[in-house]
Amino acid sequence: MAREITGFSNPLVKRVRSLREKKYRKAEGLFLAEGLRILTEAREEGVLPEMLFHAGSTHPLALDLIDAIEAAGGDVIETTPDILSKISGKDNAQAVVGVYRDRLTPLAALDRTRADIWIVAQSLRDPGNLGTILRTGDAVGAGGLILIDDCVDPFSVESVRASMGALFTQSITQARWEEFLPWLRSGPGELIGTSLKATQDYQQPRYQSPSFLLVGNEAQGLPADYEAQCDLLVKMPMRGKADSLNAAVATAVMAYELLNQKRKQ
Repeated sequence: MAREITGFSNPLVKRVRSLREKKYRKAEGLFLAEGLRILTEAREEGVLPEMLFHAGSTHPLALDLIDAIEAAGGDVIETTPDILSKISGKDNAQAVVGVYRDRLTPLAALDRTRADIWIVAQSLRDPGNLGTILRTGDAVGAGGLILIDDCVDPFSVESVRASMGALFTQSITQARWEEFLPWLRSGPGELIGTSLKATQDYQQPRYQSPSFLLVGNEAQGLPADYEAQCDLLVKMPMRGKADSLNAAVATAVMAYELLNQKRKQ
């Protein structure tokens, strides 16, 4: 049965609000997701929050979500719009905020054969780019996103928001390069990088499955020793004055080239 919290000083409000900070997310293994659309998409993937905060929403999807959470033994808390804003950090908070268990998949648990496309991001810094790459992965049917080295937190409020629900359809793995490379070479998989130094056009090769698309840091691209480990290095034509694309845009262009080739096989 739903309970009600209306006080800003309530310990649970303080605890949940703290999940906006990485150190508390890491300590608790929890993260926040907001908005009826994202929470509904998570439910459709079979993922329910451990706690749901809402401001008396009567939307049919919200009522269905509340029923499902209560049936699963989750905690439903009715509160005020001001407290929802305090929790989410937004002045115009969404009608619902969910608290979820983090969704990291260990590298050793990944089944590379379940998808033709995987996205690997190295030292990605922007949560908007990370969320957009997750959406791209969902769109092309990728198996998941493997985050290499020190990437932005995929469970930050900004990353979750930018993913528009794709966080719940894509597996997410974190690993160091020295862990990832031996794992990759222990089974089938072609590592593909994009580089301004490449001589091959990105549409020239016939890509193999599974394809691991390696994306570099927004400002610096891929380190030279990482490029050296790629099975293929390709580049996209740049006919204007810019010498590179945004990391998320470049990922989308490459991912759709991989998808289109595999559709024609």
